[in-house]
Amino acid sequence: MATRSFRDRLRARELLIGPMITLSSPEVVQLMAGIGFDWLFIDTEHTPIEPPQVRSLLQAAESTPCLVRLPSSDSTPIAKALDLGADGIIVPQVNSADQARHIVEQSRYAPVGRRGRGLGRAHRYGLKLAEYSETANDTVCVVVQAEHTDAVRNIESILDVQGVDAVLVGPYDLASSLGHIGDVNHPNVRAAIERVGAACLQRGIPVGMVGVSAEAVRPYIDKGFSLILVGIDVFLLGDAAKALLKETRG
Repeated sequence: MATRSFRDRLRARELLIGPMITLSSPEVVQLMAGIGFDWLFIDTEHTPIEPPQVRSLLQAAESTPCLVRLPSSDSTPIAKALDLGADGIIVPQVNSADQARHIVEQSRYAPVGRRGRGLGRAHRYGLKLAEYSETANDTVCVVVQAEHTDAVRNIESILDVQGVDAVLVGPYDLASSLGHIGDVNHPNVRAAIERVGAACLQRGIPVGMVGVSAEAVRPYIDKGFSLILVGIDVFLLGDAAKALLKETRG
């Protein structure tokens, strides 16, 4: 039996739980992968992680699927992340159908898209170019982030774009765009999240949530959100260190 791709599991709305990776440390990624998370979120939007470090992190993850959050929706970051062998991309601040359509086109080979054919880790540096090219359109994930009031307003048209595999809500940026900086539990923010979630679930499109703790994401899991980003490597390290120091001092 063929192994199901991460995209297949995502589109089946299987509960998929993973932490955010912000450190360019293969050791941290190998540790997280060994714990048993379903996937890892490698952030290149708000970190200094560059393509050479992304390659090392993907190698350290071994068989654990990794999605790379890009710094923008430009064509070059999309090509680089996928050629490095990421299982998919997460694109921030996707606020319109045109933007979503561009992202999908740049993530798919012709005839359905405009992704260029390069040689990289994904293709085993050319040795598996033909094999990879045959399956990439069916296995590479495209996840767009809804984290602005414009995305909420346009969510239905964004979901109309064929090839958008999932929507990941970014509650903190969404709260800021609504004028409630840092208050992800404000009624207006919750209402916006509910609108995005309802639109996705009505169409059978996976929707995800970001949270720093299990407590933060559990209510959304209960509502049917299935792509769950919970915890950040630096927070996990810092919280454990603080707890250890406090316990030791008594």
